Amino acid sequence: MNVLVIDNIDSFVYNLVQYVGILGGNPIVVQNTMDLDRIN
Repeated sequence: MNVLVIDNIDSFVYNLVQYVGILGGNPIVVQNTMDLDRIN
């Protein structure tokens, strides 16, 4: 399962990414400045 994680430029995001990966998900990290049109 793909899980979109929006990076607000703090270290907590990477803790979430690790947990998602441990639980079998596929974390996809994007910066909080990315346009919604580019996220697919």
